[in-house]
Amino acid sequence: MDSTTDTQEGLNRSPSNGRMGEEDEKPKLVVIMGPTGSGKSRLAIDLASQFPIEIINADSMQVYQGLDVLTNKVPLIEQKGVPHHLLGTIMPNVEFTAKDFRDSAIPLIKDILSQNCIPVIVGGTNYYIQALVSPFLLDDSADDIEESCVHGPPGEDQRDDKPDCVSDMFNYSYEHLKDIDPVAANRIHPHNHRKISQYLNLYSSSGVPPSKLFQEKTLENWGRVDNFRYNCCFICVDASLPVLDRYVEERVDCMIEAGLLHEVFEIYNPNADYTRGLRQAIGVREFENFLGVCSFKSRNDEGSNLDVWPLSMKSINQGNKMCIENIKVDLDFYKDNHLNMLLKEAIEKMKRNTRRLVRRQKRRLNRLQTLFGWNINYVDATESISSRSDDLWASQVVEPAAKIIRCFLNENASSIAPSIMGQNLIQRDLWTQYTCQACGDRVLRGGHEWEQHKQGRGHRKRIAGLRKSRGYSVEQQHPECS
Repeated sequence: MDSTTDTQEGLNRSPSNGRMGEEDEKPKLVVIMGPTGSGKSRLAIDLASQFPIEIINADSMQVYQGLDVLTNKVPLIEQKGVPHHLLGTIMPNVEFTAKDFRDSAIPLIKDILSQNCIPVIVGGTNYYIQALVSPFLLDDSADDIEESCVHGPPGEDQRDDKPDCVSDMFNYSYEHLKDIDPVAANRIHPHNHRKISQYLNLYSSSGVPPSKLFQEKTLENWGRVDNFRYNCCFICVDASLPVLDRYVEERVDCMIEAGLLHEVFEIYNPNADYTRGLRQAIGVREFENFLGVCSFKSRNDEGSNLDVWPLSMKSINQGNKMCIENIKVDLDFYKDNHLNMLLKEAIEKMKRNTRRLVRRQKRRLNRLQTLFGWNINYVDATESISSRSDDLWASQVVEPAAKIIRCFLNENASSIAPSIMGQNLIQRDLWTQYTCQACGDRVLRGGHEWEQHKQGRGHRKRIAGLRKSRGYSVEQQHPECS
C-alpha cells in the first residue's frame, strides 16, 4: 500500500464509515511548530514528497503582503509546487488576529480534507494554533468572551474604534482598568489600547471583572480537553539555543544582503503605528532611527559632501536594488559616520530581538506541553542546522517526522495527554503576577512561568552572586526568589 492510499484511509477512518471510535470523529490535522529558524517550512515541503500535503501558514507576519525577505517567506520556486495558503494574502495595514486566523483556516482545512489531502499547519505563532485547535483561546480570552458578550457585526470587536456603549462610561485609560480589575490589567501592556477597550467593554456588558470571567470560562471550556476541534498530530522542530542563535544571526546578515533595507525603506513612515499589521514584524521598528536620519538627509543635505547618502536612499525609494550595495560601500567608507553607527545598532538590535523571540517561542511551546498537556512530538534539528548537512536533515528530521505522521494516520492518535483531563486551571495559578527583585524587578505572569524563571541559569547565577557578595540569605531578603 503506497503513502497516498495510507493517507486516504487514515483521513477517512471515522465513525461515519463505521470503523472507529469517538476520537476519530474529529478531522485529522498535522501541526508543525517550533522556534524561528528551526526549519518548519522546509520540513513541511519535504514531507510533501511522502504525503499529499497542503500547507496553511500560521506565522503572524508571513500572512501579510510585503516584506518577503524580512519575514522569510518561502520563495515560490522553493515551494516545489506544494499549495500554500494564508501566505502573503493579507493587506499589511490590517490587524489579522488569532480569531481571524481561525475563521480563515477552518474552511481551508475542510476543503483540503475533502480532496483527501492532509492539512498541515506550519508556523511559530502559537496563539494562532491555539485559536484554531481549541474551542477557546486562553491567551487571548477577551476576543472569544467578547464575541458572546457583546452584540455587533462579526469582527467589530477587533477594531480600535471605541464602542459607543463604553465611551459614555469610561475614558479607556489603563489606570481606570487597574482600578476596576488590577489582575486583568497586569496581563496586558499599558499601551495595548485595543485590549484595554475590550476589557472595559466586557466589564460594562457583564458587570463582572474580566479576570473572574476569564477564569470561569477557562474552567468551562479549556478544562474540557476533549473539546478540541481537531484530532491533531503536533510536531515540533527544535534545536539547541546556541545553534539557533548563530543561525538566526547569520540569517539576519543574509537578509541585509538580499535587500532587507530596500523593503523596510519602502514602508517607512515616521508617523506609522508600529502596533498593527505588518509593521509589528521584527526588523521594521529596529531600523526606524537609521531610516529617519537617511530620510532627513534626503530632504535637506542634497548639496552636501554626503550626497551619496540621499542619492542612495532615493535610489531605494525608486526601487533600485543596487543601492543596497551602495549603502554598504558608503558605510565602509565613512567609518565614523553617525549613519554607520545607526545601521550597525539596528542590525544588532534585530539580531537581539530575534534571539529573544526564539526564547519566547520555546517557553510557549513548553507551556503548551506542561501546562495544557499537549502531546508534542519533538524532532531535533540541532546537528543538521549546525553542520548544514542535507543528509542529516533528511535522516534526523524528515524521516522521524514522516514516521510520526504515518503512525498518526493509521492509529487512533490523541493530541491531548489524558493525565490533565479534569484539572482545575485556576489552581494552576495563571493570573498571579510575580516580581523577581534579584533579576532587576523582572515581571513573570503565572506560576508556571515563575517556576521556569527560577530554574533558569541567569536567575540562579544572580542569586549565587547575591549570596556571595552580600553575605546574607537571599531567601530571607527576597523569599519569592527562593
